[in-house]
Amino acid sequence: MKDPRRPIGVFDSGVGGLTVLSALRRALPQEDFLYFGDTARVPYGSKPLSMVRRFAWEIAGFLLRQGVKAIVVACNTASSAALPDLAEDLSVPVFGVLEPVAKAARGYGKVGLIGTQATVQSRAYERYVEVSWAKACPLFVPLVEEGLWDDPVALLVARHYLEEAPKDLEALILGCTHYPFLKGTLARVLPGVRLLDSAEATAEEVARTLRREGLLNPEGQGRVVHLVTGDPESYRNLAERLGVRVEELKQVSLEEL
Repeated sequence: MKDPRRPIGVFDSGVGGLTVLSALRRALPQEDFLYFGDTARVPYGSKPLSMVRRFAWEIAGFLLRQGVKAIVVACNTASSAALPDLAEDLSVPVFGVLEPVAKAARGYGKVGLIGTQATVQSRAYERYVEVSWAKACPLFVPLVEEGLWDDPVALLVARHYLEEAPKDLEALILGCTHYPFLKGTLARVLPGVRLLDSAEATAEEVARTLRREGLLNPEGQGRVVHLVTGDPESYRNLAERLGVRVEELKQVSLEEL
């Protein structure tokens, strides 16, 4: 049964998906959301794709049991590992973050990609856009999760990862939803390179699809419930440092998934 009043489920390994959630709230202010951060098992990018696929199915199943009308996989690694199967097998619309930003990158000449080890090795982006240079940046997610996105150590790490980037690079896909928090640092290392993230493009795709399917909520309050598998207060503190106000927060045990 289609009920447009049901919430939209959004999930990520941690706080990275908050970039996508913020864009969704701007595009769909009347929608209610369940945001699931799997903070007990972050990061995903260093784990085998088979394990990440299992995590994604566990979380998607949990969100379906909460009655969501759509699911946004706000994690590049989980999108790489599980999106095709989730989209085919689940009873609600499922959205990932790879294709929207890849489409935006097609208008540039030489395109680079940075992401987690799992995302880069999966070559999932190459299904949608020609990537001239790719680099796994496994330390970026821990830096963001520790609140160090604007710390001098982040600049040192970024310079190390990006020192071999082509001089004629026109655009760089930020192939992880944590990476937009590092945009200021990345822009210092690669001045003049367009930094592309998936948040706005994904939000636009979700809005278009819900409108087409008759699933837009005409009377929602823009409520967001945050669900985390790790320590709730650590999550709240980090999210609010990132500019996201957390009003409703609940802990979910891994046994509930």
